[in-house]
Amino acid sequence: MRISGATVLLTGVTGGIGGALAAGLAGLGAKLVVSGRREEALAPLAERYGARAVLADLADASDVERLAREAADADVLVANAALPSSGDLLEYTPEQIDRAFAVNLRAPAVLARLMAPAMVEAGRGHLVFVGSISGKAATRSASLYSGTKFGLRGFALGLRQDLRGTGVGVSVVQPGFVREAGMFAETGARPPAGMRTVSPRQVVRGVVRAVERDVAELNVAPLELRLLSAVAGQFPGFAERVQRGAGEATLRQVVAAQRSRR
Repeated sequence: MRISGATVLLTGVTGGIGGALAAGLAGLGAKLVVSGRREEALAPLAERYGARAVLADLADASDVERLAREAADADVLVANAALPSSGDLLEYTPEQIDRAFAVNLRAPAVLARLMAPAMVEAGRGHLVFVGSISGKAATRSASLYSGTKFGLRGFALGLRQDLRGTGVGVSVVQPGFVREAGMFAETGARPPAGMRTVSPRQVVRGVVRAVERDVAELNVAPLELRLLSAVAGQFPGFAERVQRGAGEATLRQVVAAQRSRR
């Protein structure tokens, strides 16, 4: 389906990638419904893009249901909101674990469940889940984040099969290291040696392509990272050995910078 003229619910708009998605989708003629949990950041973005704003904390189950009701007319869901959830699992409280899974996995699944019936009835629509290359290859100090993103990938690809023939498409878009904006860029860390980055604009193009061409899975990453993630998916033990000792400085900086966002 076409982005132009479609009503699009975009979650996590107040994050760096969310802002780029809002600009890109609005520029293509989408009518935006934008969601975030910080009103001081959400309101200016909504005004800039002529969007409807829905304040919601996706860790709160009642907020997720209210968001689905207030965006019930959406033709497209772009489930972009996520918590970074980096660091060793033993550093997390049970409450922090619950929050990570609620925002990164439960909220997208519930939004899809509540919004898909209207799309199926209309015979058109699209559900896009913004995942991560971490949903294809596990790394050290990212067990919780990878767990949510592996889950999101499996959910999206399974749901796509459930909705085949209804006119409603489902895609998962998985960025690698993103420069200039987003979770990784905000840490100020550099990617491990030999790993290139992608731009927010490339992520936007990936989301647009996924919707307009009904692509099942789209990995927005340089060739070397796509190859490594494919190998890691098939041979996790080998990938673990290759990773040992690699990117230690990057990992420490990322975990330290994201600790306050658990």
